[in-house]
Amino acid sequence: MISEPVRSESTTKPTPPNAWWIVFGVAAIFLGIGIYGLFRQNPTPLQLVQAQYLSDISRLDSSARQLQRSIASKKSVPDIQSTFRQTRLAYKRVEFLAELYNPETAKSINGPNIPEADETDKRIDQPEGLQVLEELLFPYDPAQHDETVKQVAILVSNVGRLAKVAASNEMTDSHVFDAIRLEVFRVMSLGITGFDSPIIHHSLPESAEVLRSLQRHVAFYQLGSTSPDLAQKLDETFVRSVQRLTQAPDFNRFDRLTFIAQQANVLSSLLLASQNALGVPVFNESRFLSPSARTLNDVDAFDASFYTKNTDDRPTSGRVALGKLLFYDPILSGDAKRTCATCHQPDRAFTDGETTSLAVGVNGQRVSRNAPTLLNASLQAAQFMDSRVAYLEDQANDVISNEVEMHGSLPKAVKALQQQTTYRKLFDEAYPGGVSEHSIKNALASYVRSLTSLDSRFDQYLRGKSVLLSDEEKLGFNLFMGKGQCATCHFFPLFNGTVPPAFAKSESEILGTPSALNSQRLDTDSGKFKTTGMELHRHAFKTPSIRNVALTAPYMHNGIYKTLDQVIDFYDRGGGIGLGFSVPNQTLPDTKLNLTKAEQQALVTFMKAL
Repeated sequence: MISEPVRSESTTKPTPPNAWWIVFGVAAIFLGIGIYGLFRQNPTPLQLVQAQYLSDISRLDSSARQLQRSIASKKSVPDIQSTFRQTRLAYKRVEFLAELYNPETAKSINGPNIPEADETDKRIDQPEGLQVLEELLFPYDPAQHDETVKQVAILVSNVGRLAKVAASNEMTDSHVFDAIRLEVFRVMSLGITGFDSPIIHHSLPESAEVLRSLQRHVAFYQLGSTSPDLAQKLDETFVRSVQRLTQAPDFNRFDRLTFIAQQANVLSSLLLASQNALGVPVFNESRFLSPSARTLNDVDAFDASFYTKNTDDRPTSGRVALGKLLFYDPILSGDAKRTCATCHQPDRAFTDGETTSLAVGVNGQRVSRNAPTLLNASLQAAQFMDSRVAYLEDQANDVISNEVEMHGSLPKAVKALQQQTTYRKLFDEAYPGGVSEHSIKNALASYVRSLTSLDSRFDQYLRGKSVLLSDEEKLGFNLFMGKGQCATCHFFPLFNGTVPPAFAKSESEILGTPSALNSQRLDTDSGKFKTTGMELHRHAFKTPSIRNVALTAPYMHNGIYKTLDQVIDFYDRGGGIGLGFSVPNQTLPDTKLNLTKAEQQALVTFMKAL
């Protein structure tokens, strides 16, 4: 997990909006005194960062209040929309530290405009913040005036809460640099895709404002006095990165591939080098995304063994080898005829090519869902299409005991394996307790964790290797990250639903998938609803990886689409709602993408490069 700084997130209700002027007045006084004192005492870089952060939050508060006044007084729509854009820019200046130190408050200010389920308390949290306002203001509907007034008041309240908790953040230099590099990763994986500005696509100027803010904070550390050449390279890269963003012709035509390869990756690498040159320690704790990753495309950037219950469950070479033997051995199935590889075949990227897999021992009966790839399954924080388990061990247990999949029994498997000398010896070498239900599950999970595949031509290209991508593949990537809106769910660089840059959650989406090709009916599989019982999750399925997607047909949870062209056509038309289905909780935008045939083909060509 990311090392947690001391935080001051309040679990109490926010102070009412009409009381924030008192809080902010006091904060402003102390801020003024603090800055005055700092400059008299030769402040440290960290003190300057703290002062700048509080100052930027104050500007954000002023901008949010100006937006509130503009809406309340019913100024012209262009004025209100302009003030909204300025408020978003103001938030982007503080985002990197807000997301690190006060993530819940940051979410309340700029979280997605969709309800979110608290699965523990069975509670639905309604969205609030800038993204809700964006949908209310673009286009602006006077009939929604009261709701807009309400939402902007909530925004002002939440910004005030950020000011309150930020004043007591106990910062360290290591956390500041960590936050800065994570923000660069956030820009390249979320910012430039339109993830948090889905209506007006204000993402490019916002990303530029992020980088300006990061450059301003890095400057407090006076790198030039330690490594002048490195400081010059870093400043030049910041400038070129901002120029690339601000000079883009528009959102759809922005060359994201060149930006990542020539600016963002260089910038994150230089920031790590600068941190080392300044002697600021880099965190060395276990994380899914390595704290010392130079770029998101590094060979060792991600830890495929991270999502385990404890460190004792992490793979070893012996456990991986043992798991591989078990994977291809029918000893785990009830009829001693089926193996894991029956439905997860290596030459098909560990799928089986079937719409849904044939069930065990029942003629014609099939498993209810399409067999997903096991490649990169370890790079997700949840397993199964309905996300019903968190760990690969639990997935193995579920499949082995499932009556229509393996129809096996772990207790019986333990007895059978203990009777075989070779297996008994291998288990004794790999596990202190030898053969057990847990060691069987963990061995299988260890093998699956070894099935990572992050070295495609595309990955090598972004690592600076001498490989070529065709013009069509490059266009496809830019469409995937921009106009096609694919990367707002299949996040770069893993291209699954594990949300960067924290990579702590694997998302599910409601797409409105038909029951069959060209069917006029919605598929009846209720998806995640079966697990949680929450109506919000009806027809929700985990966002899968699209790596190796050329080998994993057919597609969707029910395998209805045989080709990638059919899948893209479904998305281009706006999912289930676009097809005319009633899907009130659809999370996929229902507006048409208006992709040309050439653009659709470029998307297919790019995905095949993965």
